[in-house]
Amino acid sequence: MAEKIVSPGVFTNEIDQSALPAAIASIGAAVIGPTQRGPANIPTTVTSYSEFLQTFGGVFTSGSERYENTFKYLTNYSAQEYLKYADTLTVVRVMAGTYAYAFSNVISVNSGSDGTTFAPSFRLTTLSAGAQENSGQERSAASGSGFTSDVTTGGLLRSGSEQNLRWEVSDVSNTKGTFTLLIRRGDDITNRKIILEQYNNLTLDPNSPNYIAKRIGDISYTLKDSTTSQPYFQISGSYANKSKYVRVTVYKNTVNWFDQNGTRRSSDFTGSLPQAVSGTFANGSDGSVTHPKQFYENIFAGGGNQQQGFDLSNSTYREPYLAAINLLKNQDDYDFNLLTLPGLVDNNTNASGIIDAAQQMIESRGDAFLVVDPYAYGGTISTVVTEADTRNSNYVAMYWPWVLIPDRDLGKNVWVPASVVVPSVYAFNDRVAAPWFAPAGLNRGGIEIAVRTERKLNQSNRDTLYDANVNPIASFPNQGVVVYGQKTMQKKSSALDRVNVRRLLIAAKKFVASTSKYLLFEQNTAATRNRFLSIVNPYFDNVQQRQGLYAFKVVMDEKLNTPEVIDRNELRGAIYLQPAKTAEFIIIDFNILPTGAAFPE
Repeated sequence: MAEKIVSPGVFTNEIDQSALPAAIASIGAAVIGPTQRGPANIPTTVTSYSEFLQTFGGVFTSGSERYENTFKYLTNYSAQEYLKYADTLTVVRVMAGTYAYAFSNVISVNSGSDGTTFAPSFRLTTLSAGAQENSGQERSAASGSGFTSDVTTGGLLRSGSEQNLRWEVSDVSNTKGTFTLLIRRGDDITNRKIILEQYNNLTLDPNSPNYIAKRIGDISYTLKDSTTSQPYFQISGSYANKSKYVRVTVYKNTVNWFDQNGTRRSSDFTGSLPQAVSGTFANGSDGSVTHPKQFYENIFAGGGNQQQGFDLSNSTYREPYLAAINLLKNQDDYDFNLLTLPGLVDNNTNASGIIDAAQQMIESRGDAFLVVDPYAYGGTISTVVTEADTRNSNYVAMYWPWVLIPDRDLGKNVWVPASVVVPSVYAFNDRVAAPWFAPAGLNRGGIEIAVRTERKLNQSNRDTLYDANVNPIASFPNQGVVVYGQKTMQKKSSALDRVNVRRLLIAAKKFVASTSKYLLFEQNTAATRNRFLSIVNPYFDNVQQRQGLYAFKVVMDEKLNTPEVIDRNELRGAIYLQPAKTAEFIIIDFNILPTGAAFPE
C-alpha cells in the first residue's frame, strides 16, 4: 500500500533497476549417432561421461566368432572428449528398422505353479532398446509360456552380462499388500548379487505413495511421423520415469487395499500380488543392422555406403538420422549450440544428403553451429578441396585430416574423423575464454588426446585447405596436434566467414532470446522498452570488456515502435555490433639499418 502523505515535505524512494537477470542455463552440444545401448531416437541429456556410459554403454564385441573384435562407436569418443570440458551434451542414439525394447512380465500369485496358467501382475520394460538387453528366460518371466530356464550353476544367466538386467521380487506381504523389487545386473550370481536399484514396500494400490508406477515410472515414448519433416513423440503413462533402467506397466491394481478399519478390503487382492521369484528380460531387437560393421578407418571404405552398421544406401538407415535432425528443429524442447554427426562424411552421397538436412536445420534455428567431415579416411588434399566447394554456409565448418587417438578400453589406437575431437576444442575454448574467441591455435586449439594426424600438413598444404575454407589440423614438434584454422564455409568475404564471429552471434542471440521472452505479453510502453535495454546493454558491455566486441549499440525507442507497430502488437529493437577480429596473419618487417642510422619514431 502506498504511504499516506498528509503534511508537506520532500519524500524520496529507491528504485533498484541494476539487477541483472539470471544467466541462461548451461547449453552444450548435440551428437547424433549409434551407441551400444540406450533409448532409441530420443534426444537425451547427459552431464558427464560416466552418465553417458551408464545410459548409452561403452565397449562391445562385433564380428563373427572367428573374427570377433571389440569396438566403441564414434559417438562415445565424441562424448568422452567433449564432456572433459563441458557440462551438458544432448545425445540422440539412432536405431534403424523394427528395433524393440526388452521386457519381462512379472507373474502374479494367481499364476499356476506348473506354468500352465499365466497371469501377469505387472510388466517391466527396459529403458534401453536392443537385443543386448535380453538376459534370457527364467521362470518364463518374459514369454509367459512354460517354465524354461537359462540359469546355470550359482544362478548365473547364460545370456547375462554387465550391460543387461535381471529382476527379483521378495518380501511379499499378503497382509500389507507390499513387496520389494530388486533390479540386478545381468551377470551377477545368487550369493553375490549386484543390486543396481532396490524398491522397498511397493504396492499395486494407485492411491498409495508407494504405488509401483509412482516409485519407478511408467512413461513411454513412441516416435510418430518419423519419415516426415515434423516427427513427434506420443507420450503414454502418468508418472515420470525415476528408475535409470526400467519402466513399469501395471496389470493388476489393488485400489484401496485397506478399508477404514485397516483391514484388507478384498480377499482377491492377494492374487494380484507378484510371486516372490526372480526373472529376466527378452524380446529386445536391434532392428536393421548391417554386418560386419565397419569402424574407424574402414568407414565408407572403398567408396562403399556402410558405417558402424548403417548402410546409408538404404533409406531404412537414413531415416533415423533424418528423424533425429527434424526432432532437433524444436527449439522449445532441445537447446544446444553445436551439432556433430560423427561417422558421416561429405564425400559419400547418401551421407551428404543427411548433412544437407542438418545444415538446413541449423540455419533455420539460427542458434547453433555444425561441424562436418569432408572426406572418409584416405582422402587427399585435392579431394577434400573438391568436397569443400559444395558447401556455402556461415553456420558450418569443416576440419581435416583424421586423427589417431588412444583407446585405453580397447588397448589400442584408433582413427577418428575430426568431428569427433573438434567439439572438445570448442568446449575447452569456451571454458578458458569465451565463444567469441577462436577455437584454434596453440593456446586453445590443441587436441591433447591425438597421437598424430592422418597426414602431416606443411605450410603449402595448409594454405590450399584454408583457401578452400577447410580448417587444417596441423602437427608441430613439441606442440602436438592443433586445430590451425577457424573459417566457416561461407564463400563471401565478411565477418561471418570466421567461426568466432558466428559463435559470438549464436551466444548473443541465445541470451537475448532467453531473457526477452519474459517481456512477452507485457504492456508495449516505454517502461517495457527500458526494461529490455537494462537487460541487454549490460550483457554486451560485458562481452566488449571480454574482448568480443569493438563497439555496440542497442536501440528500442519510439522511432522503431511507431503507433502502427504497436497496433500490430509488436515490440521492435535493433542491435548493432562491431565484432572483434582475430589475428590470423602476423606480419613483422625486419629493417636492417646501417651503423649510426637513427631509428624511426
